[in-house]
Amino acid sequence: MSSIYEKYGLKQVINASGRMTILGVSTPAADVVDTVKYGLNHYFEIKDLVNKTGAYIASLLGCEDAVVVSCASAGIAQSVAAVIVKDDDWLLENLHAAPLVVPHDIVVPKGHNVNFGAPVGTMVAMGGGRLVEAGYANECSADQLSAAVTPQTAAILYIKSHHCVQKSHLSVEQAAVVARKHGVPLIVDAAAEEDLQCYYQYGADLVIYSGAKAIEGPTSGLVMGRKQHVEWVKRQSMGIGRAMKVGKEGILGLTQAIENYLVQEKVSGAQMVEKMTPFIDNLNSLNGISARVVWDAAGRDIARAEIHFDEAVIGHTTGDVVQALKTGEIAIYFRGYKANEGIVEVDVRSVTADQLNTIFVCIKALLSGEKNA
Repeated sequence: MSSIYEKYGLKQVINASGRMTILGVSTPAADVVDTVKYGLNHYFEIKDLVNKTGAYIASLLGCEDAVVVSCASAGIAQSVAAVIVKDDDWLLENLHAAPLVVPHDIVVPKGHNVNFGAPVGTMVAMGGGRLVEAGYANECSADQLSAAVTPQTAAILYIKSHHCVQKSHLSVEQAAVVARKHGVPLIVDAAAEEDLQCYYQYGADLVIYSGAKAIEGPTSGLVMGRKQHVEWVKRQSMGIGRAMKVGKEGILGLTQAIENYLVQEKVSGAQMVEKMTPFIDNLNSLNGISARVVWDAAGRDIARAEIHFDEAVIGHTTGDVVQALKTGEIAIYFRGYKANEGIVEVDVRSVTADQLNTIFVCIKALLSGEKNA
């Protein structure tokens, strides 16, 4: 088989940015790929497949029920629609047809109202919700979250992500207490998180994960939680969920990936440090660059290499360096959230030792004025 890269004129990519949608997220294991292939080549009663794989996943994760969706963003939209529509048949088919008279406010801590590649608010609006911010960008306590809840509140939405403000924001456990106090459901978007059980155990009614990030499944998402709430999500397959349906292959592939994920040995942050240490040492030999180990801002056991460019010494802005490495013969992608501060991060989870050396060589060549190899 000729190379897909050659056939379509695509670039080889070194993914040093982590499990990112813009690069295809992750590379599933062989048995997940085999399961996807099996799913593609066979027929199923889809409703039965949805229900039975969901029950199987729920038994693995220790929750009441689960459903595979097309991605985590779809999980947000369908979860919001689920808590607004509930069992209302008319509303299921007419969610956006007229102004809603049922509770449809979705309360989110202000520091969680982020753009993760698309705005959280867009997903809420797709689900028929109206986003209501609680607290401030740099602060949201349990009391401030509680104060934003009214009779028009359909749910509280908590975004557990490195994209969010971490400073002075309440925990999932505290948000669950507020939700119980007001008798409204708590939805937790934990798209890239690695613990598939803790947020449900903390008291969330619906928890949403990306199937392709930490779990390393096919393009898909998972919504798990309490039976009634998951049933409402499933009903959205006859509403807005129809526009974001997942295929049989995605359902089966993610189910297999979850089963694998729960038993496989995880690569620890310490092992990541060991992998990146020679790379960091090489970078620190270059004039105008300092590199060090940093840890994931959202508290996951993920170590990354932080590279600080002294722009006055290297004669380039950090943004220019990032852009040059993206547009080289091999496209190299960093985590560039702090490029405006002269800092980028290298996520080594999807990068080989040889690729780390290639990154070093390309940076060295760029700084010395040579063409990016």
